Amino acid sequence: MISRVRPFLTPGVVGGGIVIVLWILVICFAGVLAPHDAFAASGARLQAPSLGHLFGTDALGRDVFTRVLYGARQSLPMAVLAIAISALAGSLIGALAGFFGGVLDAVLMRLADITMAFPSILLAMAVAAALGPGLTNAFLAIVVVWWPIYARLVRGQILSIREREHVTAARAIGMGRLATLRKHVLPHALTPVLVSATMDLGMIIILVASLSFLGLGALPPSPEWGAMITEGSANFYQWWIAAGPGLAIVSVVLAINFLGDGLRDVLDVKGRER
Repeated sequence: MISRVRPFLTPGVVGGGIVIVLWILVICFAGVLAPHDAFAASGARLQAPSLGHLFGTDALGRDVFTRVLYGARQSLPMAVLAIAISALAGSLIGALAGFFGGVLDAVLMRLADITMAFPSILLAMAVAAALGPGLTNAFLAIVVVWWPIYARLVRGQILSIREREHVTAARAIGMGRLATLRKHVLPHALTPVLVSATMDLGMIIILVASLSFLGLGALPPSPEWGAMITEGSANFYQWWIAAGPGLAIVSVVLAINFLGDGLRDVLDVKGRER
């Protein structure tokens, strides 16, 4: 056990963990930490960064630093929920397809292939545009785009696990197929899902921000990071408007990637041996 814990606690993983904990605290206590109202003007318009406004103010005089803090409440929980639902739905579909095979496998995997044939951002844009702008519709668009990744991943795991001796023994003693899948197959296939979900979370955060940047996610005056970058692009020379949420996205994504790398080193035994 010790030999597995030590490689995980690398400087990158520790630093990433600290950053994630700090953002979790921001989500929980944004109302306490924020120095100003996120929706009301608190200073002069387009004011450069200063001690009173660490990230300056936007075109309406709102404090950018405050809005970045409140933006974490929208971007991060939504990304976590989207990746969780995508992984859950995709894992269930992949498990059923891989274990039962036949027509069910063919239909579900062809549906996954069709979905994965389109670039993620383009398909998410199309779904969000069809449903209409808003964070809820952006969430649904991300789930539609991301579930096939986990369906394919789990199906591949199931195909190799279902032929193992302990699965054959469970069938031999008369255990039902669904019970065998739930007790003896799925638990052995979920480790790659956990690693992949951790690594994909950063990509989902960027996708959420991208949809909002294009006007297909959060709507004004919502302090969502992608929407704030859109506001900054309209004021090119006031660089601080977009720099604040941009730095927030970079810090979260890098921290998640560091944690994902460490988690993969611990749980992915085959990869570590290679």
